[in-house]
Amino acid sequence: MGQITVERDCSGIAGLCVITPRVYGDARGYFMETYHQRDMEEAGFRIPFVQHNQSGSVKGVLRGLHFQKNFPQTKLVRVIRGEVYDVAVDLRPGSPTFGRHHGELLTEDNKRQFLIPRGFAHGFLVLSDRAEFCYLCDDFYHPDDEGGLAWNDPDLAIAWPKLAGTWPGSPAAAGYSVDGVPLTLSEKDQRWPRLRDLPEGIFK
Repeated sequence: MGQITVERDCSGIAGLCVITPRVYGDARGYFMETYHQRDMEEAGFRIPFVQHNQSGSVKGVLRGLHFQKNFPQTKLVRVIRGEVYDVAVDLRPGSPTFGRHHGELLTEDNKRQFLIPRGFAHGFLVLSDRAEFCYLCDDFYHPDDEGGLAWNDPDLAIAWPKLAGTWPGSPAAAGYSVDGVPLTLSEKDQRWPRLRDLPEGIFK
């Protein structure tokens, strides 16, 4: 593990890890290895990543909380521009931390990577004027297999930074803002159920 350090079981949730790469900087800028299979294997991670995704979002955009039901994904996420608050919620059947979450501030400066195993719902809120978000997945995206969880479910009690607004009884974006910027969600992210309303055995 010469090029990375690993913080394991974040917030006491087994499997959630924050990986920080070693950064080499000088007057020209910096260099780092964003993924090194040997270092990951030495750290105990043997993950066959098959897809690399990137998204761009503006301040106040919240994406999530998403998961795939029949084809759950392990994700290794990071930010290459800006700042986001990234959240994973444990939905693994029988997990002693079922329903608990961990949030991690990911920025272009701290260069942290958040490793989220299969069986979690995932989402993030953009805190900077703009953010570029990248992530590796160990299974392909299946659009007909997507599920979700209400991002503002009071039972989850996620403390999204800089977010103003109160639970209106639904995941609707109306009435919420980030530093005065109205919250922006997709139509589907404003319709996901609460944790208590998810069917049992959501992951096959």
